[in-house]
Amino acid sequence: MNEQLFPDVDHQSTRSGHRFARLRSLPLRVILPNLVTLLALCAGLTGIRMGLEGRFEWAVGAIVLAALLDAVDGRVARWLKGTSRFGAELDSLSDFVNFGVVPGLLLYIWVLKSTASVGWLAVLAYVVAAMLRLARFNVMLDTPKPAWQANFFTGMPAPAGAIAALLPLYLAQIFDFQPGRPIAGMVAVYLVFVAFMMVSTIPTFSGKKFGARIPRDKVIPVSGAVVVLIAALVSFPFPILAIVTIAYLAYIQFGWRLFHRLDREWKAGEAAAAGPGKTTDEADEGEPVDPESSETVDR
Repeated sequence: MNEQLFPDVDHQSTRSGHRFARLRSLPLRVILPNLVTLLALCAGLTGIRMGLEGRFEWAVGAIVLAALLDAVDGRVARWLKGTSRFGAELDSLSDFVNFGVVPGLLLYIWVLKSTASVGWLAVLAYVVAAMLRLARFNVMLDTPKPAWQANFFTGMPAPAGAIAALLPLYLAQIFDFQPGRPIAGMVAVYLVFVAFMMVSTIPTFSGKKFGARIPRDKVIPVSGAVVVLIAALVSFPFPILAIVTIAYLAYIQFGWRLFHRLDREWKAGEAAAAGPGKTTDEADEGEPVDPESSETVDR
């Protein structure tokens, strides 16, 4: 038998189309981003174990760690010029588990099991919404759109949806109360709301380009602020996560208004630049967004 026990993985760069499988060995810069993605997957799955053991603080920490690693792996791949189609597919599958399956199961273990079928239907709605969102994200990578729309997501991204879905758990830990069936019913309704936000077309501000470049005189203050934020998150995880989640949900309406204002201004500018020789549809066409500029956290 000449078949290999472990067949070669065909890594194809998303930038140049070069297939690394033609080489006798893969450079570390191609493998390292995939290792970060696998670490994120392990963190998310560990959250299920912590939930089954009743250690919800650690379960939430595992999901937050998975979200942080998910935000890093795409950037690491671009910095090292190790982006590949294999890595993109691996990241998408990891996101579905970490931000779709794990939060839903964690809420079911915590409180939704007391509502029997109603709670489970809410979990199913959330998990299916996460899957549909990730599938839509992969399809929309090749959809032409104006460059300014890169600052917005279509609906709530999966990592943000996972963090937002756990808001009732944060509040229960802060105020130290035991949820009953009425609370469980409200949690189920809230989970369905988050699921709707994930699959909706409501634009949400991404902030991907915020802080991409920091002025030299702001490096020390920004570094200090990041250290303080991380220390506060470690010391008071549930209050910080609750505040961030509530602020994020409240800001959605402002992101929606900003999107439509920029859209009107852009269409007006395109129509004026097109002149009488072009139709409105021709003026509305945008340039395709380079997949390399998209963050994996968009999903």
